[in-house]
Amino acid sequence: MSTDTSFYSIIDYTVDGPETQRELVAAFADIQEQWVRFYPGYLSARFHVSNDGTRVYNIVHWASEADYRNFVATSDTEGRMAAIGKALGGLSGKAEPRMSGNPTYVVVREVGPGPQQTDA
Repeated sequence: MSTDTSFYSIIDYTVDGPETQRELVAAFADIQEQWVRFYPGYLSARFHVSNDGTRVYNIVHWASEADYRNFVATSDTEGRMAAIGKALGGLSGKAEPRMSGNPTYVVVREVGPGPQQTDA
């Protein structure tokens, strides 16, 4: 079991092509910079795009679940959601969220680099 106490929010979108991927990443990076990155415990937002142009993942890394919960409790959720809606409306293509409920996660196991194991 990992000793990592980090907390993650994973935002998952289906998009209609590479151009929409680029636009969505740019828009969500701006949202992170304007609405999220200055909160205590925020560590990073990583954006992953699929090679086939159909998916975008935004993995937001928090130092702890408490830091994330503080962000949720004290941030301007209404303003941030309006900014997200505006960003989605400004895309040249189509983007649809794929996550449901509260897309938050904790690390339960991690396998790092090391020598190859052999059966003895």
